Amino acid sequence: MEVTGLLLMVLVLFALRQNLLVILGVVTAYAYLVFGDGVVANIVVDAWDALNKEVLLSIPLYILAGNLMSRGGMARRMIRLMRAVTTPVPGGLAIAAILSCAVFAAVSGSGTVTLLAVGAVMYPALITAGYSRSFSVGALCAAGTLGIIIPPSIPLILYGVMTQTSIADLFIAGLGPALVLITLMGGYAVVVNRHFEPVRWDFSEIWAAFKDGFWALMMPVLILGGIYSGYFTATESAAVAAVYAISVELFVYREIGFRNLYKVVGETTCLLGSLFPVLMLALSLNIFLAYQQVPEMLVEWLGGHIDSPVAFIFGVNLFLLLVGCLMDIGSAILILAPMLQPVAIAQGFDPVHFGIIMVVNLEIGYLTPPLGLNLIVAMSAFREDFWLICRAVVPYLVMMLFGLMVVSFWPSLSLFLVR
Repeated sequence: MEVTGLLLMVLVLFALRQNLLVILGVVTAYAYLVFGDGVVANIVVDAWDALNKEVLLSIPLYILAGNLMSRGGMARRMIRLMRAVTTPVPGGLAIAAILSCAVFAAVSGSGTVTLLAVGAVMYPALITAGYSRSFSVGALCAAGTLGIIIPPSIPLILYGVMTQTSIADLFIAGLGPALVLITLMGGYAVVVNRHFEPVRWDFSEIWAAFKDGFWALMMPVLILGGIYSGYFTATESAAVAAVYAISVELFVYREIGFRNLYKVVGETTCLLGSLFPVLMLALSLNIFLAYQQVPEMLVEWLGGHIDSPVAFIFGVNLFLLLVGCLMDIGSAILILAPMLQPVAIAQGFDPVHFGIIMVVNLEIGYLTPPLGLNLIVAMSAFREDFWLICRAVVPYLVMMLFGLMVVSFWPSLSLFLVR
């Protein structure tokens, strides 16, 4: 009866279009009151214990670094270098757009920020160079999702926090799947645009772009090199990224003044004001569910209904693809990761590998109508018709689904640098 009442409340809140913070708040309070000891104040105690983690500092710092890069000159200089290097290849400008998204994502940790920062420069350039509107918007929308899987990724940080999985291992595990997706997108760009006449490399432009973008290019080298060498933790690398971005934009490129820096910090703070209350409630609910042994009961129940890891991973993939169509990636990870990971471990999946599977699944949701975030962002950023954008991403959805199958059934792709 109590469970039925909870489900009815959740359905009513969804029907009233309440945001996730309200829904999580109601669910958490109901759980503590009805299934717990009846003391709602314990939500605050558990939330404080859950939030008292150093690694959570990395989220605002990475977001700040990405916002600074997109507002200043670092993103534009990275793009210039990618264009200079890929010009002779058929579809070279499209490959430059994809690589620019990958490099920018390696610092910002956000798919949406990547799409906006790179798309603002590359979309007009692609159209001017003769690429079709459909191909251009599709390539940028799809490549913009790379920020979700390429380290340092904020969704991977959230997954690590919610499931007590090593964030450094998750970052390293994301490299192989990211390279597969980049290769698929780049290969498609070459095949579709093979009719473009190749041009010779302009080594003077490559050298000029390299010198102009040296400090911008060193940022992902510094951050990823520090993480993979073990010299930085995830939190320390985020702090280095933020300090480096501020220093380069203020004192080297000088395209952001102190007044603009204040605005960027304010915008980042507003964004975090919407994220951290949700994270607090999700962590508190996670502690309560663990105390009530809900994950263990779910593992036991599913163990009696699923007879093989293959059936499990197909079912999880279908479920997460559906969730990705209806829910943003952060919310999905906060709610589902603590429930699904114990079941995956019981079925024989490595927790790091399962984290990558989950994030790649939800990454596809960024391109899936009707609520795909990159589709909505692209509609306003590029001022294109929503259905044109939906049609444009179809080939990339097929590629990413293929990539998901590779990631799901080839664990070594994710784990060869970890284990």
